[in-house]
Amino acid sequence: MGDYHQFGPITTLHKLSARSIDSIEADLVEWSATRPMALVIPALYSELEGPALENIVDELSQVPYLSEIIIGIDRANEDEFRHAKEFFSRLPQRHRLLWNDGPRLRELDAEFDALGIAPNQPGKGRNVWYCMGYYLASGRAQAVALHDADVVTYKREMLARLLYPVAHPTFGYAFSKGYYFRSDGEKLNGRVTRLMVAPLLHALRTTLDHSDQYLEFLQSFRYPLAGEFAMHTNVVRNMRFPSDWGLEIGVLSELYRRYTPQRICQVDIAGAYDHKHQEVSEEDKHTGLHKMSIDIAKALFRKVAIDGEILTPETFRTIKASYYRTALDHVDRYHNDSVINGFQSHRHAEETMVELFAQSIMDAGDQFLNNPMETPFIASWARVMSAMPDVFDRIKDAVEADMAEV
Repeated sequence: MGDYHQFGPITTLHKLSARSIDSIEADLVEWSATRPMALVIPALYSELEGPALENIVDELSQVPYLSEIIIGIDRANEDEFRHAKEFFSRLPQRHRLLWNDGPRLRELDAEFDALGIAPNQPGKGRNVWYCMGYYLASGRAQAVALHDADVVTYKREMLARLLYPVAHPTFGYAFSKGYYFRSDGEKLNGRVTRLMVAPLLHALRTTLDHSDQYLEFLQSFRYPLAGEFAMHTNVVRNMRFPSDWGLEIGVLSELYRRYTPQRICQVDIAGAYDHKHQEVSEEDKHTGLHKMSIDIAKALFRKVAIDGEILTPETFRTIKASYYRTALDHVDRYHNDSVINGFQSHRHAEETMVELFAQSIMDAGDQFLNNPMETPFIASWARVMSAMPDVFDRIKDAVEADMAEV
């Protein structure tokens, strides 16, 4: 059972009752007549063989209000894409798969690259960007939700609660962000959020002078790294999606730049939530949680620099020192929280993670100072439309051809 505490500038929509999924979906079905809704799922082909996606498709098959489901498939050859089409074929809703590594979308990507508007690296951000391009090209919905393909604890209530705030005819929200607590039932998960992002935001507010409103905005999100969100079409059209591991922080930063807090909310979409866990990769800065933590820190540093903060090596050393002390306090807090709930708690492992994240902050600072003009954001679809006026016809034709021929 949640609480009704409101913290910070954005609205929190709690789960305070046992309202049935049938009741929630009845509202969404009614509203879908005038505000049709879609879902985007970015996926790796390998996730078709994972423990989560079979159940996700089973749950989605029962959803009565979606106009369209768009699934982006990464790292698939022709036979694998054909298998993915068969895998998702039991969805009763209209659905389209994007073969991101297929020749048609690759040809289009090459044209984007020639115009200087192509994503500069593969990954989830690129996948989401193409899916949102097809969503705009399709024109079948006015609001879209996004969630990952690896949620082991998935229930269709998550999607319903995520879309409810932006679909409601009088709420007035342009964007909703899901939140939950990460747990597999035995221990607390969500290490990057608990032990890196939360104490780093505190350290930045302690250290810096000009970014307090932005940092307070981020701190008001209970799970800023949640990959589940929903938004109106206008948000999609003008959003610059990051292509690196800073996707979620980058999306929130874009929202902060474009919308007042009154247009943004977070909503409790699940109790205990679990999905695929990334490797830590202590020895490799280019993969796993190690790279994720560096990219997230750089995303924050870029934004506060835009706010007028002057960042120097001394600044980053101060931020790191403040972070380290705060993060160790968080380890104590989460240890106590785990014990009272009967969860396992591994203090040594948690403090080791804090040490890794502290080094990531310094590495991110070095990378920022060495390349302050780095821009991992992908061009907004509004800009792409300006550069290539027929882009939506091109995307739609490519996807439909892949669906028909492969």
